Amino acid sequence: MKKVKRTTIYDIAAKLGITASSVSRALNNSSQVNEKTRELIIKTADELNYKRNTLASNLRKGHSKTIGVVVPRINQNFFSNVIAGIEETTYQKGYNLIICQSGEVHDKEIQCVNTLINQHVDCIVISVSADSYDYQHLQNVIDHGIQLIQFDRVAEELETLKVINDNEQASFEAVSHMIDNGYKRIALLEGPQNLNIFRQRKNGYLRALAHHKVAVIDELIVENAWTKELGAEATRKLLNLPQPPDAIFASTSDFSALGVLEVANAMSIKVPSELGICGYSNEAFTQITSPSITTIDQFSVYMGNTIGNLFFQEVANSDVAVKPKIISIKPELIIRGSTAKKA
Repeated sequence: MKKVKRTTIYDIAAKLGITASSVSRALNNSSQVNEKTRELIIKTADELNYKRNTLASNLRKGHSKTIGVVVPRINQNFFSNVIAGIEETTYQKGYNLIICQSGEVHDKEIQCVNTLINQHVDCIVISVSADSYDYQHLQNVIDHGIQLIQFDRVAEELETLKVINDNEQASFEAVSHMIDNGYKRIALLEGPQNLNIFRQRKNGYLRALAHHKVAVIDELIVENAWTKELGAEATRKLLNLPQPPDAIFASTSDFSALGVLEVANAMSIKVPSELGICGYSNEAFTQITSPSITTIDQFSVYMGNTIGNLFFQEVANSDVAVKPKIISIKPELIIRGSTAKKA
């Protein structure tokens, strides 16, 4: 759905041949504007479907100073670090956070968003749930004049501010690293393909195989293996194939990679000499497993700082219709013991 360009006070001013400041004063019920002019401006604003930017108005009045954050799971290192990064930046300017958890449930996510709208927050920051299939509730945020910033998992069709990772390139580098270290049959544990991040990570995996002229083997690509339990289940099936993989890229999460490692240990399969493992997100436990798990650091605290700074940067331009920014952060491959060179 193509988003219609937002009408601004400058559009109203141009239509009436008056200054934008006069329009602003009229819409704010200033006594400096006579009643006849004010009525004309309001009528024209309605005709042009002008939606007042309550973000800018509230900030000027010192109203709310609250930002709502909706994440799938608070107890995951990535999301908790993003929240910490947002708080670190916004606290310095006197803002508070309201944190909500969707639990990967679409209906709960809608409830969280509606609650934040009713709380009159100045901004909603969200990473959508795996269960999401419709984004009308996010359009509702925009329609209420509340700033919307999406991060990591985003509804690509909505033209909002976005802070994302270069997931495809990170996956390309991870799989290329495993190929360079001698692994030939690399399996992919993929997440729900309705989410942008998992589509991008799969694209990176496929691009790396093509770049290194390694054949794509369909039976080595497992759908929706994105939790520790599902990762373990997928690994048992993969390792019992007539021609099992010699490496597994758990592109969904480090929790999935942990499931892979536990199954490999239970089956007495040596990591990394018989099976290479790479996860995603750089959860704290990946440093202390045996062997430590190769993973991808998404710079989550920095992502949170970026979200906070982006909010304040946009406040200054809140009455100007500009194309929403998309900021992409390049993750880093962290090479550890689970992908050492094959003998």
